[in-house]
Amino acid sequence: MTAQTSALPIEDPAVLDETPSTPTSWSGVFAMSICAFALVASEFMPVSLLTPIAGDLNVTEGMAGQGIAISGAFALLTSLFISALAGALDRKTLLLALTAAMGLSGAIVALAPDYFTYMLGRALIGVVIGGFWSMSAATAIRLVPIAQVPRALAIFNGGNALATVVAAPLGAYLGAVVGWRGAFLCLVPVALVTLVWQWLTLPTMRSEKRAAGAGHVFKAFRLLARPGVAVGMAAGGLFFMGQFALFTYVRPFLETVTGVRVPTLSLILLAIGIAGLLGTLLIGRMLRRGFYPTLIAISLLMAAIALGLIAFGGWIAVVVPLLALWGLSGTAAPVGWWAWVARSFPHDAEAGGGLFVAVVQLAIGLGSTVGGLLFDHGGYQHTFVASAGLLLVSAGLTLRVARTGPAQST
Repeated sequence: MTAQTSALPIEDPAVLDETPSTPTSWSGVFAMSICAFALVASEFMPVSLLTPIAGDLNVTEGMAGQGIAISGAFALLTSLFISALAGALDRKTLLLALTAAMGLSGAIVALAPDYFTYMLGRALIGVVIGGFWSMSAATAIRLVPIAQVPRALAIFNGGNALATVVAAPLGAYLGAVVGWRGAFLCLVPVALVTLVWQWLTLPTMRSEKRAAGAGHVFKAFRLLARPGVAVGMAAGGLFFMGQFALFTYVRPFLETVTGVRVPTLSLILLAIGIAGLLGTLLIGRMLRRGFYPTLIAISLLMAAIALGLIAFGGWIAVVVPLLALWGLSGTAAPVGWWAWVARSFPHDAEAGGGLFVAVVQLAIGLGSTVGGLLFDHGGYQHTFVASAGLLLVSAGLTLRVARTGPAQST
């Protein structure tokens, strides 16, 4: 949470208007946490359901995996432009609209008669992802006094962490019991409950008009000219690209190479999630001991795991601990990269954070796309080697950033 707290957009005029007398709405905070849970579950639900989705829609597993790529692409665009497009619109109204769109996305995907409609639903969830996470910190500031913002953000992130633990195994289980369409349909009532909860608990959150909305976007891109920023963004982007090039296709790998069935698959995905939750608890201490060494070590470890899965993919006794290590390191890594954003843009956190959200979403989309193409045309080995290569390049670029030091904004 240090990263997210440090990266608060404290120079935003709407934020400066807030004072310690801000009315407290912890119920609104928990509503946002549930929204984060449903959103993350929706975003990565295809990971545990690629095989049945591909079979039902008569496409390859790589094509089904593009459902994550397209959501990342639309999240990228939304994160860059939503502030300018929303203008002075009440942020409560905007959040309610995004939550409603999340439920609609689940329904569209669940009822999709063909691949195009499936991708349309996934594009819609991308819009929600970009909008929600771009406004999360500013929303926390509106809901609680400034001294309580770290705690509020921790609760927000709790929904995210919970989803990483249960979403994949629960999706695999529901897919086996009620089918992949039923699994997506289960997200709709969660979105509706969240919508009602937000409507009842969120206060009015008016925003000042922005004189030049597009200027906010161009300011974010101008940050790349600062020393070390472009290299750091590239290092972070390549990390997420390498991570999702592999993880998006872990289910077909486990089913076709390791030879596991759905009950075992659910347990393996649960183990990955639990390990990831543990990683988020440990990463703060590790970053304090050695910030850049930790980021570099995570990339190197995950590259080694990707190669290890190729070598020992048929041995479940080796695959399970390797994937648990993947979850431990991969889930914790974003905390470190958000801490890098906070270090690099202490006076431009909003612009720098928006730019990093865009980079991450682009990387997830590209990783899923490249991984899917390689998986379809060259087999899992090509996908996993590409993942390892991207992670190794990320480690090298991170080392370069470490030697030059964090880029401080002026």
